[in-house]
Amino acid sequence: MLQTRNFYIALGSNTGDKFKNLQSAIDAIYKKIGCVRVISKVYKTPAFGFDSDTDIEDFYNACLILESDLKPNKVLKELLEIETGLGRIRTKTKGYESRTIDLDVLFITSGKESEIIDTKSLKVPHPELHKRKFVLEPLNAIAPKFNHPNLNKTISELLVDCDDESELESVNIWLKNPSKQLHDFSKYNYIAIEGNIGAGKTTLATKMSNDYNAKLILERFADNPFLPKFYDDAQRYAFTLEMSFLADRYQQISDDLSQLDLFKDFMVSDYDIFKSLIFSKITLHEDEFKLYRKLFYLMYKDIAKPDLYVYLYQNTERLQENIRKRGREYEQNIDNEYLEKINSGYLEFLKNQTELNVKIIDISDRDFIKSREDYLFILDAICKN
Repeated sequence: MLQTRNFYIALGSNTGDKFKNLQSAIDAIYKKIGCVRVISKVYKTPAFGFDSDTDIEDFYNACLILESDLKPNKVLKELLEIETGLGRIRTKTKGYESRTIDLDVLFITSGKESEIIDTKSLKVPHPELHKRKFVLEPLNAIAPKFNHPNLNKTISELLVDCDDESELESVNIWLKNPSKQLHDFSKYNYIAIEGNIGAGKTTLATKMSNDYNAKLILERFADNPFLPKFYDDAQRYAFTLEMSFLADRYQQISDDLSQLDLFKDFMVSDYDIFKSLIFSKITLHEDEFKLYRKLFYLMYKDIAKPDLYVYLYQNTERLQENIRKRGREYEQNIDNEYLEKINSGYLEFLKNQTELNVKIIDISDRDFIKSREDYLFILDAICKN
């Protein structure tokens, strides 16, 4: 998985429809950079640092915390492009200028560690933030205990010590978080992400659980000692493998779905237990499959079904490309015919499925790991009524 970081961002606007400018910037940040975790209140603040305050409008200021797997320089580049897209024109004139939108990176954290960056284009922590009440006030509203890595003081302490005597007024209008507005999963208790080998179901389920506060259920296939043996000698180990998978999936799904997590909004898994029947039909001899199917349905009737079953479809060429990239040695000799049989098995099952709410999403021409646009395309498809 890609490394994620938290970015603490300051936003300001003092021309045009200032509140709309802030909201448009937040919406663009969500679409281009990452998941918006929390947004402060908006504060009306006097213009700061201008040579003359004559005819200079007050600012609307806010702060937010953003989580992204983009690197810091890429985040900065995207923020500058968002500013330009919203009409900001940067000049070489010294001093402060009115602007439709101003977006500054204040802090960056990776895990529990604060990052310190000192380049020509990006300096983190922001070197002036402790002097600016219009930054500290909204930042204190969302991260009061955050510790400045250089000054070794919390945001609350920096606010108390700040010499800026500007009077700030909170605005009684709240900015909307697009993470919650555009992609609402509240109608689902349990979403299963399915797909062929290499389709990206584990990556998608993990990203969704992280971005939308879901309990994550991952298949424990890596612990199965029969899987490498199966790829070496399918005839010998097929029945043993499928039986062990069935037992593991039944046990895991039963345990995980029965354990409610009051701090999570829903559950998302990277498999549905019906895959056991789909794979076994391909790998087992006819007499073995008949026995296996009897055992499967004895278990299946007691398993909770997902509220939404998402099938990520990728063509065989893309699947093989993904399999090569992730580099599991025992998967490297999977042939196209086997992948095509799996795809056909899934699609046949879904075509005749009447009990499940199914969405098939073709991602053959998309890369939701590298492209946030493609990731949001999938989320749009999942949330679409």
